[in-house]
Formats: sequence, C-alpha cells, structure tokens
Amino acid sequence: MRGISVGAGHTYEMALHLSYGSRIPHEGELRLCGDLSGKRTIELGISSDVNAVALARAGSKAIAVDPDPARIAAGRTASEADGVRVEFHQADLGDLGFAPSATIDLVVAVGSLEGVDDLARVLRQVHRVLRPEAPLVLAMTHPISSMLDGAEVVLRRPYGQAPSRSVSDMFLSLQRTNFRIDVIHELFPVGQLNAMVPSALVMRARKLGV
Repeated sequence: MRGISVGAGHTYEMALHLSYGSRIPHEGELRLCGDLSGKRTIELGISSDVNAVALARAGSKAIAVDPDPARIAAGRTASEADGVRVEFHQADLGDLGFAPSATIDLVVAVGSLEGVDDLARVLRQVHRVLRPEAPLVLAMTHPISSMLDGAEVVLRRPYGQAPSRSVSDMFLSLQRTNFRIDVIHELFPVGQLNAMVPSALVMRARKLGV
C-alpha cells in the first residue's frame, strides 16, 4: 500500500494506523475509505487510537469532533506528537454547523454512535455535510457481543437493549436518513480461534441525494 511521507525520514501507511477497534482488521485490510489525499474528513467521536491523526497522515484535511474535553486534549496531544495538523471541535456529535453542506468527503465514527441518544439527528447532520455518494464508515461493538460478558458467555442484556443497538436498528436508521449501505462486516477478534460470536460490526454507508 502506498506510504504517506510526513517529514524527513518518516513514512507512514494509513493501513497501519486507521483502527476500527481492538483486535479486529484495520483499514489496510478492509479498505473502506479509499484515497484521501486532498480530501476533507471528519472523525466523529475521537477514538482511543485518534483516527483523525491517521486521516491527516493520509493527506486529508482532518477534523475531529467530540463533546468530551479530555478526548479533545488527548487528540491534540496525539496530533502534535505526530507532527500533523488536525482541526478539533468540542461539540455534540450532532453539532456539525462548522461544516458547510456537501463539503466533507468521509466521516469515520468508531465506537461513538452506538450510545448516542438521538441517532437520527446525528445521521441527518452527517448526511448534510457529506458530498453526494461520500461514505460514512462506522464501527461499533457487535450487538451480539454486547449481550455477553467475557469468555464465559454469560448473558448480560437482551439483544438490542440500550445502550446497544441491533443490526436492524442501525440499518434502518441509516436508510431513513437517506444512506445506502454498501458494506457490512461482522468481525471476529483476530487470534481468538474459540470466539463464538463476532466482536465488532463495521458498516459503510454512502450519502444519497444532495
């Protein structure tokens, strides 16, 4: 995969750094985001891996949005340490007023949408800022996995019960806000041969309309 040169003697690959969660395949294997050079991107909810830094490394104008000041601070520290520029906004995930309509080429949301109270509002704002056919790539704990508690497979909550959402909930929420889902991955944890259920749900949905 093509490397992105950042500064003297440093070559990075987005494949190694854009994470969809612990112990599951990363962007280099799933290839959901495409070429981001010169594009405008948003990390919606700053992940522990600070994917906005990976997006910036890949040559995009990266923006990160999170309501938690601690996550904003962690994101700034990560971007400064890596020597890349990321634009940070401390705001609710549905407050994307800083971005004009149809100006964003990619939104990535890892672990940030499953617990959102008003998911429809957030998705409407994401739809507004994305360019036509541009993707929203989201990853969340698989709702089957969220029912269970550790390796003993003890039932923790019924399927789809808050704060988790069922696969059909996510699918219908995206459809109702005028997205077309073109990729769904139900991913098992890498290296766990005895895993009984998928640990992560990763979806790509493209904006329909204008």
